[in-house]
Amino acid sequence: METRPKKIFYGWWVVLTAATGLLLGYAPIFVFSFGVFVKSMVKEFHSNRTQISLAFTLANVMFSVSSPVAGRLVDRFGARRVILPGTLIFGLLLISFKFISTSLWQLYVIFLALGLIGGTAQVPYLKIVSNWFDRRRGFALGLTMAGVATGAMVMPPIAQRLMNALGWRSAYAALSILGLVVAIPIVALFLKDSPKEKGLLPDGGVDFLAQSEERPEKQGLTWSTARSSSTFWLMACGFSLVGASVHACVIHLVSMLTDRGVSAENAAMASSALGVALLLGRVGSGYVLDRVFAPYVAIFFFSGVGCGLSLLWVGAGGAAAFLGASLVGLGMGAEGDLIAYLTSRYFGLRSFGEIYGYLFSALTLSGALGSLLMAMGFDRAGSYRLPLAFFLIATVTAAVLMTRLGQYRFRPA
Repeated sequence: METRPKKIFYGWWVVLTAATGLLLGYAPIFVFSFGVFVKSMVKEFHSNRTQISLAFTLANVMFSVSSPVAGRLVDRFGARRVILPGTLIFGLLLISFKFISTSLWQLYVIFLALGLIGGTAQVPYLKIVSNWFDRRRGFALGLTMAGVATGAMVMPPIAQRLMNALGWRSAYAALSILGLVVAIPIVALFLKDSPKEKGLLPDGGVDFLAQSEERPEKQGLTWSTARSSSTFWLMACGFSLVGASVHACVIHLVSMLTDRGVSAENAAMASSALGVALLLGRVGSGYVLDRVFAPYVAIFFFSGVGCGLSLLWVGAGGAAAFLGASLVGLGMGAEGDLIAYLTSRYFGLRSFGEIYGYLFSALTLSGALGSLLMAMGFDRAGSYRLPLAFFLIATVTAAVLMTRLGQYRFRPA
């Protein structure tokens, strides 16, 4: 007898599409590649690094403000209706660098606009993937977020080559083509907001009750109810503490190691090791989340960050420094998956976009504050030991907070 080959569940095509959209989107092209353009912008605008960095800070602040708004729009109108115009506007803003003068205020305006539209980049994709998966949601989210980690590794060298060949303005315009010509058609063709559109249920079940009000994406708490719960604030505080710690370490890692006599080449290799660990943390934590109670997973990765910070605090160099950086990278990678997964399990999918948006905003704002505190601590004490000790305590506190979350409100089927 002939057996028909098993058909791949369409949700995995959604994951691939979402990962591609994230790889060609805001974080890899604008955030992780920003350092490549700094010196050229300083020269072009007759300014200094502080003034150019201020533009990036303004974008981060606006991104934190816009993420919850984007989440609310996703919950109300669907993710595709947010992603497609957001990607289009993002590409046009990158092209607009070719047309501004050398006035700093014009640069600030574009960076503010980029931060505003950046909120539409990550939240909608994670909402869609959460709609498509229940029992395998953790792994699906991990594969989706791997798109960001992959982009963080490949986009900066691409941006560097483009800038060397075309100049920084034309390089941004060239990068915009990736979104306008590649990402938008792929998203328009293959991304579906819900398995209902394919007559399916999460994880591949057949939907015999397509109009049921009990569908998973319609279950969950409202934002007003979620913000009144202690669970939300435990998560917000925990992820803020770890977010500040890992971002501070990542931003200052190369400077920290070179201060200790590590060569610039080896310090750069340690930074690369951190990037690889970030990718492994994305996928690995997602796989484990489907099999182990999520707060335990959070405690494990937060403890790993603490061990990494301890190695850096004692002044480790060589292989120990690489290990410390890798442990921090694993925690940073896992954090993105953990926020999305815990949001879906404790608050459901009804207002997932808005709730996740606020938690993600807390993470990004704390990350910006953490890097600033790290710099201030160094300027005052002449070394990174004091701020590293502070962030080590913060990470341990975050791990303790995860023990207080309690059982899932919305369990896997």
